[in-house]
Amino acid sequence: MRVAILGLGSIGGIFLSSLADSSADIIVVCRGIKSQLISNDGIILYAPEGTIDTIPADMFTLIDSELGPIPNTMRKSCDVAIICGKANSTPILAEMAYELLSDAGIVMSIQNGLGHSEYLCKKFGQRRVLGSTVTHGAWHSQNSFHWEGRGVVKMGNLEGGAPSKQESELFKLLDNSNLSPIWSEDINKEIWIKLLINIAINPLCAITGLKNGAIKSIPLMWDQAVASMSEASQIAIASGINISDVNFENLLDEIVTSTANNRCSMLQDIMANKPTEIETLCGEIVKRGESFGIPTPLNSMLLTLIEGIENSSNFE
Repeated sequence: MRVAILGLGSIGGIFLSSLADSSADIIVVCRGIKSQLISNDGIILYAPEGTIDTIPADMFTLIDSELGPIPNTMRKSCDVAIICGKANSTPILAEMAYELLSDAGIVMSIQNGLGHSEYLCKKFGQRRVLGSTVTHGAWHSQNSFHWEGRGVVKMGNLEGGAPSKQESELFKLLDNSNLSPIWSEDINKEIWIKLLINIAINPLCAITGLKNGAIKSIPLMWDQAVASMSEASQIAIASGINISDVNFENLLDEIVTSTANNRCSMLQDIMANKPTEIETLCGEIVKRGESFGIPTPLNSMLLTLIEGIENSSNFE
């Protein structure tokens, strides 16, 4: 199996580090300084157990997207494309995936938020698109990837049901690479659950600059997190997602407790002066709320505040 990893952020680096030593032929697409460092020095992985490993660049094929188009020898050669980049990179990464994938190849998004899978379905057709949620915790700097905590990869076809033969092969590959996949026959529900938890945690921590544990230790933050999440859940229900069996306060408590010392990805983006994924989180809730005629003032406020922080450098 030939697998392309497109975009090499924190989770993309964990996927690459885990798959590089597998039976698969791995192609990686990234750009700029990071690509140069990886080409010269490989990848440095700091595992949760405290070990430090170096994955040399000769264990995978690296494509620097800034140096030109996809080489002809790589076109239409991949069985799977895993899109790992931030929300604003989805169109360009989807185009690269289209060039790399064989006509029967499948594409999987491991991105946060809503809208990615819908975009991919328009380009590839729903049957060729896998949705997923990832709970592995990580952060990175250039070619160094810090795997802070092991989690799981929930994955499934957007049409629902059991995996196809090709999807089963990908599942087995991820399992053998210790990425702990779980097949879901209702991945859309899992994506919404992850979205609601992200809405509770990410914007508040990005605004305050605090780690995840602050949400539980500061009562007013907890109340705000629960209220924002509850508001967004009304949009999930209006969208036809059955979440009646999920106790979101208990789930939020569990996740905040287990990740108390983590800086969420949105806070990491703010600290690095990078665009956040707020549009695919609260932005999607506000947009979909408007289409349903459901007010979403709390999510609108969080969207406005994060966008204000993102653009604050324009007023210095």
